[in-house]
Amino acid sequence: MSSNDILDMYIYETNSLLEQLETIVLDAEKENTFSQDNVNEIFRIMHTIKGSSAMMEFDTLATVSHRIEDMFFLIREGTMSVVKEADRPALFDVMLHAVDYFREEMEKVEAEAPLNKDVDSFLANINSLIAKIKGEEPAEEAPAAPQAAAAVSAPAPAPAPAAAGAGNPDFPYELRVFFDDGCGMENLRAYMLITSIQSFCAEADFLYEPAAVESDASTSEQIIDNGFLLMFRNTADREKSIPVIREAGSVRSYQPHDYVPAPPEEEPEEEPAPQAAAAAPKTAAPSKAAPAPAAANNQQHQKESLISVGLSKLDQLSAIVGEIVITEAMVTASPDLKGLHLDAFSKSARQLRKLTDELQDVSMSLRMIPVSNTFQKMNRIVRDMSKKLNKQVKLTLIGENTEVDKTIVDSIGDPIMHMVRNSMDHGIEENVQDRIDAGKDPVGEIVLSAEDTGSEVIIQIKDDGAGVNDEAVLKKAIKNGIASPDAEYSHKEILNFLMAPGFSTNQQVTEFSGRGVGMDVVKSGVESLGGTVSITSEQGKGMITTMRIPLTMAIMDGMEVSVGQSIFTIPINNIRSTLKVSAGDILHDSIDGEMVKIMDGYYPVVRAKNFYNLPGGTDEIDEGILMWLESGDVSYCLFVDELLGEQQIVVKPLPAYVNSFDIKNFGITGCSILGDGNISIILDAGGLFAAARGA
Repeated sequence: MSSNDILDMYIYETNSLLEQLETIVLDAEKENTFSQDNVNEIFRIMHTIKGSSAMMEFDTLATVSHRIEDMFFLIREGTMSVVKEADRPALFDVMLHAVDYFREEMEKVEAEAPLNKDVDSFLANINSLIAKIKGEEPAEEAPAAPQAAAAVSAPAPAPAPAAAGAGNPDFPYELRVFFDDGCGMENLRAYMLITSIQSFCAEADFLYEPAAVESDASTSEQIIDNGFLLMFRNTADREKSIPVIREAGSVRSYQPHDYVPAPPEEEPEEEPAPQAAAAAPKTAAPSKAAPAPAAANNQQHQKESLISVGLSKLDQLSAIVGEIVITEAMVTASPDLKGLHLDAFSKSARQLRKLTDELQDVSMSLRMIPVSNTFQKMNRIVRDMSKKLNKQVKLTLIGENTEVDKTIVDSIGDPIMHMVRNSMDHGIEENVQDRIDAGKDPVGEIVLSAEDTGSEVIIQIKDDGAGVNDEAVLKKAIKNGIASPDAEYSHKEILNFLMAPGFSTNQQVTEFSGRGVGMDVVKSGVESLGGTVSITSEQGKGMITTMRIPLTMAIMDGMEVSVGQSIFTIPINNIRSTLKVSAGDILHDSIDGEMVKIMDGYYPVVRAKNFYNLPGGTDEIDEGILMWLESGDVSYCLFVDELLGEQQIVVKPLPAYVNSFDIKNFGITGCSILGDGNISIILDAGGLFAAARGA
């Protein structure tokens, strides 16, 4: 494994642990306590981050995680009863601060930027909490931060290292530690043991051999051959060290024994003391930290059944599968086969189509992940803003196990975060009494939900706040020049002003965006994924933002249509119905142009031939067909020549030289290769209507 692979694995593992840690802390804060399982899990997380950071030589990360591990070691030994009620808010704040600190440092690691070396103030906060947990005055614990940061920078007060096994009569209580074969970096692993032991044992009360493990990598060979020897002045410190060694990573075994003045070559023949009944194998270590052996076994089994795969490899797989789908269609729909009756070929072609569809489904499922991680991150935003804005708000998550393409999950985080922040800042009322007078719960609620409809995922951010003030929005829209003071606007049209670039109803700038600030960014971000955004609101009742996003951007179900010699694909989820009408059914409006009545509504007609200036095709309305399309709040009819049939297509991006003509602003999002080799243009229903109205 290359150094880059090791670094990528470190970043991935650490970020995963931080997400898990943040969820544990937020849930515990609601209960105002950590369960024993929580404490054990946090101890394990910090222990893992400490060890991996030390091996990657990220010293500050190792120091901070080590100190937090020390704190939870005390809590684990004494349960949460050792943390006073008055100190618990500070404990939760410190842990969330730690999550933020590690995430910022991980971003620097990814960017190959220098890490923050100034962690003294953060360590002081941790040390202050440790002192309170111990029942000491914080001032007495102050030296602990430099000690942890120094991380045994000076040699232990001992004479020059003797030969392995010689021991020291002044430090007669020994522990010899052996690491797993081939684990690597044995000197750094020994160094991590030293820093762990220093948290409860003074430097003057123990020695170790080899002595220069923190600075001399060659000591790894000595440790491999003879083990790492720890020598204690008193037996109590040795007994305290045994649990630390047992839970350390990559420890194969340890051997406690008392000093005997014997030649080094005779030491291997010594029998371990009775209290060391047997060398503790590494496999026994996790059982102590885990809440139950059965749970540990289940977790181990689950880990063995999973494998992490880089997203680039999944992208490559999806591309290859897409090419297979296209090639299969080209073979089975070859013009050379027209008029031929080949029963054996047809049977094989059907089997090939079946297997291709299954391969396509599997490759798509590999990229599908639940939106739960993105949803869970909103808990932190609501928590932090509730404190800063002095508002009582709860977040309710619905459908967080809904699965969406990995690329889309990564892209929807910012739009969701922005809308949650807006609901917190300007949705939920500042005055609790106003909510009570309106018959609402004093605690505001934001509901974040996801629903899979089969072809798209619907994400809603709903709050029970004050809703949008139409008068204030219209006044600001007129001031910004995007609305006319002489025109009348419907409630729906006023809400659409919120998505205008730079629109805001805020009277002053704060650290939190106001209702509408950056809504254009939300809209463009969702539309770049092929989705739509819509807003509904009732004053005094709250606001709902609805995002409709395709489950995947790689493969979609579409309806093939023709206009003259050109072929277009329209996403199935945008099609409401198709209908045939006569020229007498078309109404002519001076503002909206051609209109057609469907059921109880009138809808504008867009002629694809005229809009794209296509040669050929029909102009007679009764010779073609109308497709009733919907995209977000937009509903209209598209006039085409003929329906060619429904087909699952592979979405291909437009070539760069075509994009340079700003073709996406003409309602075109991509293309696909058909079975006969022709290219079909994929239309964006909402973008096409906007472009046609603006033409």
